[in-house]
Amino acid sequence: MSAASSPLSALRHRNYRLLWIGQLISMAGSMMQGAAVLWHVSLLAGEGHKAIALGIVGLVRVVPIVVFSMLGGVVADALDRRRLMLVTQTLMTACATVLAVLTFRGLSVSWPVYLLTGLSAAAAAFDAPARQSLMPTLVPRALLPNALSLYSMMFQVASVVGPALGGMVIASWSVGGVYALIAASFLAVIVALLLMRDLPPRAAPGSDGAAAPAISWAAAAEGLHFVFGTPLLRSSMLLDFFATFFSSATALLPIFAQDILHVGARGYGWLYAAPAAGALLTSAIMVRVVDWIERRGEVLIGAVAIYGLATVAFGFSRVFWFSFLCLAITGAADTVSTTFRNLIRQLETPDRLRGRMMGVNMVFFIGGPQLGELEAGLVANWLGAVVSVVTGGLGCVAATAAITGVTPALRAYRRQEMPEIPAEDDRTEGRAGEPA
Repeated sequence: MSAASSPLSALRHRNYRLLWIGQLISMAGSMMQGAAVLWHVSLLAGEGHKAIALGIVGLVRVVPIVVFSMLGGVVADALDRRRLMLVTQTLMTACATVLAVLTFRGLSVSWPVYLLTGLSAAAAAFDAPARQSLMPTLVPRALLPNALSLYSMMFQVASVVGPALGGMVIASWSVGGVYALIAASFLAVIVALLLMRDLPPRAAPGSDGAAAPAISWAAAAEGLHFVFGTPLLRSSMLLDFFATFFSSATALLPIFAQDILHVGARGYGWLYAAPAAGALLTSAIMVRVVDWIERRGEVLIGAVAIYGLATVAFGFSRVFWFSFLCLAITGAADTVSTTFRNLIRQLETPDRLRGRMMGVNMVFFIGGPQLGELEAGLVANWLGAVVSVVTGGLGCVAATAAITGVTPALRAYRRQEMPEIPAEDDRTEGRAGEPA
């Protein structure tokens, strides 16, 4: 097996390896934070108000994304992406630290949790476009599928470790202890960014010869026009949004753990981690096979449909192990669809527009599940948690069928041929795709 076809090829590049390791630790912290905030809010909410309180968490996460994501994309294309990430990671560290201090001091109301969660989401609106735009510059284009698959695997490892560890820390220590660990985890990315070297400066012309854009409405409009004028990008983002909007069972997991399955904090941690457990196994497989899958559009569509059907099965389940299995299947299906959605977006977008494309994508990628959490909470408050999850899964399947029907290009999407590259190691580290 050549270096180019090895499952770990992208990790031979030092800067990518630093980002991968740093994000592994930091993302585990982010996953802990997502689980801890939901659990914390469910404890602070009065009886009869849990569903609404949990739904509001989704609202306070999505509003900053909607407000700032396009600006974050423009800034990621205009400024040094590494320096931008240093700022955003520092802000997220500060938010987690304040949450820890307030919780240790006996926080008894929910609004500070909502406020700090919203501030952290605002920082993430700038961080994600910068991070997703930086990553393709760290490896040659031919290794991009491998880099994205490895990044997806890293994300799933963090998604398994984070919530499970968070549940154990909550059960054996406190929610405040989780927040303290989260704050410490963000330091890993800061260290990784500081250790990077030989990154192409953002002031330099892009790969297509265009200079970095000014931070302006015109630059944002250019990104919007590009995304919505490209059927593959538009349809993949809409598919992502509606699938996660209708199938947002995560927000209701505290109710399932506490009132339906009766498994407590530890069981909640494992349920929260179950999608990532399935996704981790699938990611390990995808790292090896992603380059060989030909009919990528059809596989993507099938994976999203399975995601919705597994959500329906979870809603009906009353047995812990079967609930865990259903959630694991949702994670496996989501990993397959995410891998191909990311490939479509990165391969179809020039570098000078990549930050803005990711800014638009954040509205769909984050907005879907977060608005879905609000929708799930409202429906659960009205009709019950089970009805909310089951109807959401059915809505996911219906949305998939509708988007597929109107976008033939998505169904017909096939594997692209990539150029062969020579093996590289740390001694040949330079700009992506170029000799040192």
